[in-house]
Amino acid sequence: MKRIKLLLAISFLFSICLFGQGKKIYFGVIEGDIDLGLSPYISRLVSEAEKSNADAIVFKINTFGGRVDAATQIKDAIIGSKITTIAFINNRAISAGALIALSCKNIAMVPGSSIGAATVVDQTGGKVGEKYQSYMRSEMRSTAERNGRRTDIAQGMVDERIVVEGLVDSTQLITLTSDEAHKYGIADTLVNDLNELLSAFDLKDAKVISVNINWAEEVVRFLNNPIVASLLIMIGFFGLFAEVKTPGWGLPGTAGLIALALFFGSSYILQLASIIEILLFLIGLSLIALEIFVIPGFGIAGISGIVLVIVSLFLSLISTEPYFDFDMVSVAIIQLSAALLFSLGGILILAKYLPKSRWFSRFVLSEEETAERGFVSYPSETELLGAEGIALTNLRPAGSAEINGKRVDVIADWEYIERGKKVKVIRVEGIKVVVKEVRE
Repeated sequence: MKRIKLLLAISFLFSICLFGQGKKIYFGVIEGDIDLGLSPYISRLVSEAEKSNADAIVFKINTFGGRVDAATQIKDAIIGSKITTIAFINNRAISAGALIALSCKNIAMVPGSSIGAATVVDQTGGKVGEKYQSYMRSEMRSTAERNGRRTDIAQGMVDERIVVEGLVDSTQLITLTSDEAHKYGIADTLVNDLNELLSAFDLKDAKVISVNINWAEEVVRFLNNPIVASLLIMIGFFGLFAEVKTPGWGLPGTAGLIALALFFGSSYILQLASIIEILLFLIGLSLIALEIFVIPGFGIAGISGIVLVIVSLFLSLISTEPYFDFDMVSVAIIQLSAALLFSLGGILILAKYLPKSRWFSRFVLSEEETAERGFVSYPSETELLGAEGIALTNLRPAGSAEINGKRVDVIADWEYIERGKKVKVIRVEGIKVVVKEVRE
C-alpha cells in the first residue's frame, strides 16, 4: 500500500513538472536588406531553439530582398532545422525574402501582405542572364517541393514564362497577395497578429522567447557594408604603402594591419573569405615585411607581396557560391580600384602638406643643420688644401700620408700611388682628403 502511494505521489509530481513546463517558441525578425550579415543571426537562432527543445521557431519577415547567396545560407539553416519553422509575413516577402519564406514548414500571412517577384537582378535592377535565373528557379522549386507547396507557382515567381492557369499568363511574373497565396496553397493561414498565429498552430499558451541580433553580429554586419569594407581596404593600402616608403614600422602600418584584419575576419565569418584567401594575404604580408626590414630598396619581394594582398582582397569580396556573378566581380573591381586610388591620393597629399603643417613641425626638427652654421659630425681638413706630404702606405686608392707633420687618411685621385711618393692635397670634401702624386 505504501509503495502504491509513493508511486502515485511521484507520478503526480512528474505530471506537474511536465505540464508546468508548457510549450515554448523562439521568435526572430528578418527585415530590411537580406545580406550576409543576417546569416549568422539566423544560424544562432536555430541552434539555440534546438538546444532548448523548442516547439517551433517563428520568423517575422518583412523585406524587399537582397543577396541571393545570403538568402541561400539562411534557407539552408532553416531547412536543416529539426524544429517546426513558421514564416510570419506581416508586410511582404519579396525576391530573396520569398525563398526564405518558402523554406519554412508553415507560412502565415497578414491580410494585405504579399510574396513573390524572385527573379534575379543586378545592382541597377536589370534582369541578369539565364544562368542565374535557372539557379534561382531550381532553388525555389526544390524548396517548395520539400515543404509540399506548388512548384509551378514557386518557379513562376522567378520566370514570367511559366504559365499558371487562372493566375498569370506567359508575360507576368508571379507576386501573390495574401488571399491568393492562401487560395493557391502557398500560405497555410491568414492571421492578424502573433497571437492569432500561435492559436492557428496550436501554440496559444506557448512561451515566446525573442532572440535579437547581438552586438557581435551587428559589428560583423556593419563591417560587411560595402562602404565600410571599402574604407577598411583603403586604410589597409594606405598603411602598407606608407610602411614600404618609410624605414622601420610605425602607426600607419599598425592601423593598416588592424583594418585588414577586421576586413578578413568579417569576410571569414560570413563565408566570403576562406583559408586560401587568408593564406594568400599572410604570404603577401610576409613578402612586404621582408622588403621593409631585410631587403634594401624596393623590388620583386615587395611587388609580389602587394599583388598577393590585392588578389586576396579581391577574392574575399566576391562569392563563388551559389554562383559566380559577373556583377559581383565588377563591384569588387570598383571597390579595390577606388580604395587603391584614394590611398595613393592620401599619401601624396600627406607627403605634400603634412611637413608644412604647424602640428607636424612640433615633432620634427624644422631647421637644417649645415656645416656653414657650425653643425658638423667631424671637423673638415680644409687647412690641408694645397699642402704636400709623403705617402705612408700604398694608395689604391685609400691609405695614409704624412702632411704638415701629422698622419692623415687620404684618397688618391683616380690613380695608384706607391708608398714613399710625394703627394699634394688637391681638394677636401668634408672628411675626405683627396691627393695626387707630385712628379718631379
